[in-house]
Amino acid sequence: MKVATVQTSGGSRVVRVEDDGSFRALALAGVDMRDVLAGRAIDVAETVDADAVLAPLRPGKIVAIGLNYLDHVRESGMDLPGEPLIFTKFTSSVIGTGEPIIFDPSFATRVDWEVELAVVIGRTARDVAADDALSYVFGYTVANDVSARDLQLGDGQWVRGKSLDTFCPLGPWITTADEVIDPQALSLTTRVDGELVQDSSTGEMIFSVAEIIAFCSRAFTLEVGDVILTGTPWGCGEFATPRRSLKDGEVVEVEVSGLGVLSNQVIAPGR
Repeated sequence: MKVATVQTSGGSRVVRVEDDGSFRALALAGVDMRDVLAGRAIDVAETVDADAVLAPLRPGKIVAIGLNYLDHVRESGMDLPGEPLIFTKFTSSVIGTGEPIIFDPSFATRVDWEVELAVVIGRTARDVAADDALSYVFGYTVANDVSARDLQLGDGQWVRGKSLDTFCPLGPWITTADEVIDPQALSLTTRVDGELVQDSSTGEMIFSVAEIIAFCSRAFTLEVGDVILTGTPWGCGEFATPRRSLKDGEVVEVEVSGLGVLSNQVIAPGR
């Protein structure tokens, strides 16, 4: 099942995405995705006319994993991590498909793309074993971990450079875990103005989804509605020759096989 949050004339609604692309309400008006994840949904069997598809949810927290793809480690020239490298993005950075990525070029100049598999937590997880970790997953979605490399690398820690407003496109919907047979066998791609710039597989992950959940849950509680970004593969603009950064008017499309395409245009006046 695919579940989404859409904008209607009467406000936002949580819906099921049907095979024909139509939407059916999963909950009454005023119920958000985190309520649905917590089991407070009612299938009201009502067709919904949507004006736009929004970000599927506002996460309780975003847990992000750095340097988790072998091909990305190779292109960056950094050392192979011995354990998952954890950072966060502020939830205020979340936007949906079709919304613009906005930044001021006088403030951030080296803005980069990162396609990622995003994991949506469906049950409270604390100190869980890797063998059982996937049972805590509600579903999967697509993320673009947009990064201001000049801020990220200049600060010495990554939070500010990865948390600017609009720097976490998420969506277009959540595909429930039962439809993803193996999260380590998904293809990931990024296109900028139609040009393929990232093309890899979750099979390149250093630490699997299950291992990441287990590792995180030993340190802190993962709650219903939390989102884990599991890392990006090779092909980031920062490590291209010559280096490439996003420019005003460009359209970034990130895709994970079977989970949908997330598309956002860049607005960076003067860039």
